[in-house]
Amino acid sequence: MRIFTCNANIKLAHDVADSLGLHVGASTVDRFSDGEIKLSIDENVRGADCFIIQPTCPPNMNGNLMELLIMIDALRRSSASRITAVIPYFGYSRQDRQNAARMPITAKLCASLIDRAGADRVMTMDLHSGQIQGFFECPVDNLYAKPVLLAAVRDMVGSDPITVVSPDAGGTERARAYAKKLDAPLAIIDKRRERANESEVMHIVGDVEGQNCVIVDDMIDTAGTLCKGVDALMEKGALGAIAAITHPVLSGNAYKVMGDTRGLKALITTDTIPIIPRGPFPHVVEDEGFHKVQVASISGLLAEAIRRVHNNESISSLFR
Repeated sequence: MRIFTCNANIKLAHDVADSLGLHVGASTVDRFSDGEIKLSIDENVRGADCFIIQPTCPPNMNGNLMELLIMIDALRRSSASRITAVIPYFGYSRQDRQNAARMPITAKLCASLIDRAGADRVMTMDLHSGQIQGFFECPVDNLYAKPVLLAAVRDMVGSDPITVVSPDAGGTERARAYAKKLDAPLAIIDKRRERANESEVMHIVGDVEGQNCVIVDDMIDTAGTLCKGVDALMEKGALGAIAAITHPVLSGNAYKVMGDTRGLKALITTDTIPIIPRGPFPHVVEDEGFHKVQVASISGLLAEAIRRVHNNESISSLFR
């Protein structure tokens, strides 16, 4: 078994390799002066079972995707026996259908590129929608960060009364799974426009008065929707809210928005995407929102999944 990585999340790759008692394979990723990617595999991989850990995440989403494709091609041409693309965060996953006429389905395009590059298998985590697995021709293992996030939530809330909250109707199934494990009631934030040209109103379905709310979702981008939901929960008598979200995209002024939302106590997230302060605020690390972020590592879970794939063992039993 060999572990490789490019530039997207080098720390996660090394943590996974350490958990497996391995080292990250030798490779070189460089750029020509015009920005063209230059990549080489610097060790023998003939007949090896290779895993490339490379999220297609910001701030260089397109470059990370291209590096992944080029490394898959390099390993294929180096006679690796099997190539698994381990993509903790699958970029473009929100574009999984046509929302209007003449729109692309970019998630399908990215899946086709990975297939054509030569990946034999794909491993990812908390896909934005499960049906994206069907966009690939190769097998896909969609892992869940729930065991990692649940442990972090339990440590934070202790014995306090909690209610699990879905930020929209589409996330109800995910929230229900968390509520079952936490033995907690479930609430849903129902977003709607009462009339045309009026701002969106958030209704809370369920009782949150006197409760600490745990909002669960697959990703957080600008944090605007999350923080509006927190404000709505506070208006209904909630004591405060914790967000447990897998993918910390955190673009734009997300940290400032979280810092300005007093009801949001913490954002518990994972390292599928490295936490790098970015956006229009040069001193973002001084924002209160930045210090609300707590990262629970998925490296152990990812390492165990990779070990099981290598040994042809069950993946689904990890999440029962």
